[in-house]
Amino acid sequence: MGPVPLCLLFSLMALGVALGVSQDEDEYTWPQRKVPLVLAERTIHLSRPEFSAAAPSELRGACGIECQSQLPRPSATDLQRLLAYETVYENGTRTLTQVSLRGLEEARGDERRNGSRVRRRREVYGTDSRFTITDRQFSTSYPFSTSVKVSTGCSGILVSPRHVLTAAHCIHDGRDYRQGARKLRTQVPKGWLQGGAGGLAVDYDYALLELKRPHKQKFMDLGIVPSVRELPASRIHFSGFDDDRPGQLVYRFCSVSEESGDLLYQHCDTQPGSSGSGVYVRLKEPDKRHWKRKIIGVFSGHHWLDVNGVQQDYNVAVRITPAKYAQICHWVHGDSSQCRTA
Repeated sequence: MGPVPLCLLFSLMALGVALGVSQDEDEYTWPQRKVPLVLAERTIHLSRPEFSAAAPSELRGACGIECQSQLPRPSATDLQRLLAYETVYENGTRTLTQVSLRGLEEARGDERRNGSRVRRRREVYGTDSRFTITDRQFSTSYPFSTSVKVSTGCSGILVSPRHVLTAAHCIHDGRDYRQGARKLRTQVPKGWLQGGAGGLAVDYDYALLELKRPHKQKFMDLGIVPSVRELPASRIHFSGFDDDRPGQLVYRFCSVSEESGDLLYQHCDTQPGSSGSGVYVRLKEPDKRHWKRKIIGVFSGHHWLDVNGVQQDYNVAVRITPAKYAQICHWVHGDSSQCRTA
């Protein structure tokens, strides 16, 4: 779908929100979740990166749906290793920060009460559901104003006055940093840097960029939902800068067809360039008086996944879990005491 007039876009968006929503929609509120604290324990100076990685490309060999469902829950030790992170500074120096987790079992008890498991449903997907935001007044208004084009050719979303959340593969290919990441202050989880035994660790395909100066745009908060499939219409939204529509912001919404504890599988219409977009939903605040959009995932992109031994294609988003929320919050604030609840 190409550019559409503003009035028509409003109508289509209203229709998209209305379809499939139950009369009990008001009962869906943002859950108040406890999250573990990520504490920096040790910082190690590393050699400078070469910034030699090629441009982002289609990812293959990641752990698929069945594979995800069979993975054991990582232990506290495993999570501390995966949530260790590299920081690259504007001057090209690099460090590795080892972390500890506090309050993990309490946060997991919260997760068990809310429930989180793989859910499956077959869906039929129709025509291109993308909408190009051509009206400047609209594109500079919330929530579209939170979308950012990253210098490596990807998208991102503003999560603070100085920080952009994006996909890790937009910055690092698992071996080295990309040329476009030079002179940026970036943080990438070790879970992405080391990958996994079966290939790339898509679960950790997220990174944080720090801007040189604060921006004046409204940013979007992070959120956690136990199951997207239990929300009205199982619907997610995200906007990015797709390569086939250069210089234009593209918005889309679709239903999640399958999910695991770490990933959201869907067939939203996308093109390269949209990777790194913030995936969000809109729910009511606990007092049920106000609606609020929050980021529940990072769009990783088009992936070929192993499904029953056969490679199948999905569009995949990395969901924000309590541990990932704690890590990103720690990156943003530098003070874990501000990251006790989501």
